[in-house]
Amino acid sequence: MIPNCKITEEVESNIKEGRIVALESSMVTQGLPWPKNFETMLKMEEAIYTEGAIPAIIAFLAGEIRVGLSHAELENLAKSKEAIKITISEIPWAQAKKLTGGTTVSSTVAIASRLGINIFATGGMGGVHRGKRTDISSDLVALSRFDMIVVCSGIKAFLDIDATLEILEMLGVPVVTYQSDKIPAFFGPNTCFKSKQRIDHFSEIINFARMKWDAELPGSILLFNPISKAMAVDEKELSWAIEKSHQLASKQGIKGKELTPFILEQISHLTHGKSLKAIIELVINNAKLAGKIAKLSSLRYNLNSRDNTDDR
Repeated sequence: MIPNCKITEEVESNIKEGRIVALESSMVTQGLPWPKNFETMLKMEEAIYTEGAIPAIIAFLAGEIRVGLSHAELENLAKSKEAIKITISEIPWAQAKKLTGGTTVSSTVAIASRLGINIFATGGMGGVHRGKRTDISSDLVALSRFDMIVVCSGIKAFLDIDATLEILEMLGVPVVTYQSDKIPAFFGPNTCFKSKQRIDHFSEIINFARMKWDAELPGSILLFNPISKAMAVDEKELSWAIEKSHQLASKQGIKGKELTPFILEQISHLTHGKSLKAIIELVINNAKLAGKIAKLSSLRYNLNSRDNTDDR
């Protein structure tokens, strides 16, 4: 058990059945503006409930790890101007200093996995920043250490996708695409990179995970769920916005964990809100798919149990 961690009764009572979908909270604290951050998270929760699974937003409130938030707590977090971004390396610091903040992919995966939650829905995956291969998200290392099915819409388009894929392969993290032969690009359904592993029904990912973890091959599986073509941002417009955003970040000396939210904000501004609409669309869609997986895993077998059989 993780110290100084409070889990809602709803979440705790459903963990053993494998029905929980973990949700990060840095999207609430840094990723989206008020009130879109609050409204979007509520829609993600609703999408998961609709599929018969249980959402578990993970966040820090005054140093306490919270797994599951009330609507009032979520609203306060969404409005907070003091909430920080908490990565995996900052978990003990946030607890010791009684900080309030949103968990990133790395910290969410670490906490959820320790509690026996194996399904996680998010937007885009962090990775290697362009032009600086030493600036690498802790998300990648966390994925190699903790067992999790991560449903997302690809690597964030403003990152170095090629380098990120190379590191994921080096770390032994499988990248699987859902109903697509191409690696998606977060805001867009396709990149120039061909998928090596494709599934066409979400039930396949459960068998994939079971085989991986039963073979004692630790680490997560990335399930890339492409955004719909109708909601994707125009490729040329997006490329221009990304380039402009990076130029502005360099000029202002923005780097480290402040870089990603800054780039996202600038891209939204330069695309007149199109990228923001795309993010909202894709995270809700990812929550829905994760909910389907969680519901099916609870009906067939619990991914947390290595002793259960497929015939259960």
